[in-house]
Amino acid sequence: MPNDPTSPADDVAIRQMRDQIIDNDLKLMQAINQRLTLVARLRAYKQDRGLEFVDPSREEWMHRYLQGANGGPLSGEGLTEIYGHLLELTKRETAE
Repeated sequence: MPNDPTSPADDVAIRQMRDQIIDNDLKLMQAINQRLTLVARLRAYKQDRGLEFVDPSREEWMHRYLQGANGGPLSGEGLTEIYGHLLELTKRETAE
């Protein structure tokens, strides 16, 4: 136990963990932006060919695939929630 308490901002271990968290958040943001770019390209390609953008069977397959690939600690329910939000966000952000 430390002899004199410090504020979380002065704690080296807390600062290091927070730095790791923000680094990870930046990677998540970059991955989401990349996903949006790819989906926008797919949406434009499908529209040019008169194809429906949303493919419920593909969404279901992707969800099952991710559930199988998830090694945790994210729960299956958590993955379902996050993935649902990601799909909604993607559809909204790539709409014309």
